[in-house]
Amino acid sequence: MDGVTGDRIYEDETRRTPGFFDRENTIAGPDFNRWLVPTAALAIHLCIGMAYGFSVFWLPMANLIPASEVAASCGDIGLLQALTTTSCNWAVSHVTYTFGIFIAVLGISAALWGSWLEHAGPRKAGAIAALCWGGGMVVGGLGVMTHQLWLLYLGAGVLGGIGQGLGYITPVSTLIKWFPDRRGMATGFAIMGYGGGAMVGAPLAVWLMGNFSADGGKGVAATLIVMGVIYFFAMMAGALGFRVPPNGWKPEGWEPSDSQKSNAMITQGHVHLNKAWKTRQFWLIWG
Repeated sequence: MDGVTGDRIYEDETRRTPGFFDRENTIAGPDFNRWLVPTAALAIHLCIGMAYGFSVFWLPMANLIPASEVAASCGDIGLLQALTTTSCNWAVSHVTYTFGIFIAVLGISAALWGSWLEHAGPRKAGAIAALCWGGGMVVGGLGVMTHQLWLLYLGAGVLGGIGQGLGYITPVSTLIKWFPDRRGMATGFAIMGYGGGAMVGAPLAVWLMGNFSADGGKGVAATLIVMGVIYFFAMMAGALGFRVPPNGWKPEGWEPSDSQKSNAMITQGHVHLNKAWKTRQFWLIWG
């Protein structure tokens, strides 16, 4: 066997070896307790749920420059000027676009990478979500620090929105696989975390802003950066805690056909995504 052939065989074997974040390395063993998965899901959803607590930042962001230092020409500043100005305060309406951006990107990223998640596995998707949401908040904090609105949009808005999308669907997809007998409860675990994220994150943000500023009115940049770091590590812990069931796994004593037949609300039919999005019903529901 010549050296070229040997190198090719080695490269093929290397490609077949799954990496740490690949789905193959997250398949659970026979003694794995499925009730550990909701904990990992909550770790991610409690972090991305801070999306609904971002309103605590709007007023402080709109008053970063003291009134005595604001130029007289800043009274009617428009969005295009606000994107790059360093001498005028942003309007509240300008900074609230951040929320609209990351919620829109949430839906887009979930749609784009939903099928990829099934092949990549929850560990890889969760790690990327942690990097995007936590890193996006850090980049957004740098945007506030340098008074660059476009950087806030890019960080907390676009990057954060990708983290939101992947962070939202990863726990839900994983939980449903582990709880086919209790789908509603499994989904409820995840949504509970997303809804509760603002209950934890908003008071934390207010407390941090108060500690990072002398008058308690600012400290937005440092707060975003610190919370981004906290969320990154919390979401990474959740991502590393995910496991997927082996092929053909089902809860002991549970038969899907029997349970479905006894429940009139569960359909026996199945329409693949590749066909579903082409139907009129799909777009009517989406609309």
